Amino acid sequence: MWPCLWTRPHRNVTFFNTYEIDKLAAQYARHPVLGPATKTLAALRDAANAHSDGWCHWPKPARAAANLMALIEGDDPQRRFDDVRADVTAT
Repeated sequence: MWPCLWTRPHRNVTFFNTYEIDKLAAQYARHPVLGPATKTLAALRDAANAHSDGWCHWPKPARAAANLMALIEGDDPQRRFDDVRADVTAT
């Protein structure tokens, strides 16, 4: 998790870089909730890259995906790459 440089100084915004998004998408590909969530984030990143200076330079797509990244990250940023996530289940 890297704090975004283009946010207000008092805001702490989660930002996943391209490598993290790809790694999480591969890791959670079979998860019933996080699989579609990471695929959606990857698609948003790809759209931002195709229509702007890129995911890392255009803040609006990342701001729009803030809740999605928070869901993927979970409560503990250090555990986001864990294979088992009991805190996220399909209802």
